[in-house]
Amino acid sequence: MADGASDPATPLLPRSASERILTRMDDLRQAEPRHILLRETIESRRDDLIALTQDLIRIPTLNPPGENYRLICEFLEDRLAPRGFECQLVRATGAPGDCEKYPRWNIVARKDGTTPGECVHFNSHTDVVDVGLGWTKDPFGAELSDGKIYGRGACDMKGGLAASIIAVEAFIDTFPDYAGAIEISGTADEESGGYGGVAYLAEQGFFSPQRVQHVIIPEPLHKDRVCLGHRGGWWAEIETFGEIAHGSMPFLGDCAVRHMGAVLEKFEDDLYPAMASRKTDMPVIPEGARSSTMNINSIHGGQQERDEENSALPSHCVPDSCRIVIDRRFLAEENLEDVRSEVRDLLDDLKRDRPKFDYDLRELNHVLPSMTDRDAPVAKIVAQEIENVLGKAAEFVASPGTYDQKHIDRIGRLKNCVAYGPGILEMAHKPDEYIGVDDMIDSAHVMARSLAELLLPKD
Repeated sequence: MADGASDPATPLLPRSASERILTRMDDLRQAEPRHILLRETIESRRDDLIALTQDLIRIPTLNPPGENYRLICEFLEDRLAPRGFECQLVRATGAPGDCEKYPRWNIVARKDGTTPGECVHFNSHTDVVDVGLGWTKDPFGAELSDGKIYGRGACDMKGGLAASIIAVEAFIDTFPDYAGAIEISGTADEESGGYGGVAYLAEQGFFSPQRVQHVIIPEPLHKDRVCLGHRGGWWAEIETFGEIAHGSMPFLGDCAVRHMGAVLEKFEDDLYPAMASRKTDMPVIPEGARSSTMNINSIHGGQQERDEENSALPSHCVPDSCRIVIDRRFLAEENLEDVRSEVRDLLDDLKRDRPKFDYDLRELNHVLPSMTDRDAPVAKIVAQEIENVLGKAAEFVASPGTYDQKHIDRIGRLKNCVAYGPGILEMAHKPDEYIGVDDMIDSAHVMARSLAELLLPKD
């Protein structure tokens, strides 16, 4: 069982603020006075944290197609503006997916301190993936049960967004005379690449090193881990071609699906073993992601599949086209052009050796690996505060999948960025997705203490 997870057989009942404080008296006696006060402030807002998380989950920001982005941005503005934040709602006009029916709205809220200093930015995406099958809870009901809040996006990543807001508000209320500035953003489309969210904002200068110096992304990488970055990704569509003919006389045609079968066989025999043999020095979790991987996202050959709107029996034809979409994740030690060439060379081998074989390879997208140095200021401070709050050394990890750090790094040119937030990575995108309330409280402590280290004068 992953760190931060609770035994599902053991009920985890919500605890009052006083009970939680009493269980950690030893920690409190050793803490600096300002951290004791900060802890008490956060503990007293447990109910507010639960309610905020539930409110966020109940806004169904499904992507695709990109629903209710404006609504959740306005909700966040209504929360933060009365607390003195200057809020900007920014539409990513012209970004992929942006249209009049589904506009890509983002919010950036900023509150300056009383004296000059650095800016700490908490970035959370507001979109959630499709619900899928297998739920026993209402995906947008935000049910609280046994210390967990259930719902699509609870873990990935509205629980992290709520925890960061509570942490920031508690910090500001406790230390109103801080230096520098604090920003909170809620951004669109992370689940589909982030181009209508962080990428657009980075292009507009919102993540330039002159404006922002430290970024924390509350993705669900476990509350005792600091995520330094992620692997790269290459997405492509491969199409094989054939010749249509009557299905009773397939020898008069050429089956594109059989050609694709040869492609898949070549992948199984050559590509997958080669990828499995490669290992990275990146601290990627889980262990299986320490190697290169590839997923076949989809496959389609021949006529359109039958569905409720198309229930007619298929005609009898040899398919003249077959397509697959591949999702290739690569390591920092691999070169993107080598990743492309490896697949292309396999296809060219088939074209040379297999009669009538022909193909088309179309790149859909690519993302380069991103890694922050573990000695970067924000990484060191968050790790330090994990140990102070949880009483155990933080683990430095990297994510198997990409997230919006890629745009902050590549477009914003800002390297001092980590992912840190509550939640269990394996719960992301799953049925009955949940976030633990205690995990959110602990993560809020870490975030608030990190703000104190970054924006308050040293004693």
